[in-house]
Amino acid sequence: MPKFKRILLKLSGESLAGAQGHGIDVQRLNQYAEQIKDALATGVQIGIVIGGGNIFRGLSGAGKGFDRVKGDQMGMCATVINSLALSSALGAQGVKSRVLTAIRMEPIGEFYSKWKAIEAMERGEVAIISCGTASPYFTTDTGSSLRDIEIEADVMLKGTRVDGVYTADPEKDPTATKFDEITYDEVLSRGLKVMDITATAMCKENGLPIYVFNMDVYGNLKKVLDGENIGTYVHA
Repeated sequence: MPKFKRILLKLSGESLAGAQGHGIDVQRLNQYAEQIKDALATGVQIGIVIGGGNIFRGLSGAGKGFDRVKGDQMGMCATVINSLALSSALGAQGVKSRVLTAIRMEPIGEFYSKWKAIEAMERGEVAIISCGTASPYFTTDTGSSLRDIEIEADVMLKGTRVDGVYTADPEKDPTATKFDEITYDEVLSRGLKVMDITATAMCKENGLPIYVFNMDVYGNLKKVLDGENIGTYVHA
């Protein structure tokens, strides 16, 4: 796997909940911050997008009677809460970061632009980009694909609680086998749940590779950057 100059790290909101299953697990948050600090020390530039599923998910809210647009907007706000939490944890580690929001909400965060994010990363800060695409009906996976392409990152590192892409859900099917690498077309034709179809298609159209790995195992982010094969590489 090639070395990267600039990455976009996509973090799962659910993973941030840790063992408690909801909200923010402080131990998990601090572990993420430590891993990001170690990654930054290698000289790589880092942008981050975090989901909000540990707090609220618009699609599941719609199934409980919420208006879908308002539900998705609540989900966008959840990503801001997670982004602020990560920024605070990074600050405690001595790492400078900047929270950028795709919806205006100063002074909570700066209004996102590609150039603000790149400027922050080139100064050695971590750019944490929240609110997804700022539009309803799009997931944070699609938001991370969009931001990854915009900030001209070399790869999307998709940190999950599973160590790669499998033929089936390994948490439900013990016979599932893991791919070391796979093409976008195969992901789409097999209906594999790497990301939603919109996000995967966007990565395919723009030639953006995705590396799926288990972020919940301490030290894995540094291993990925060092070129260790611990996940699944998705490419053209």
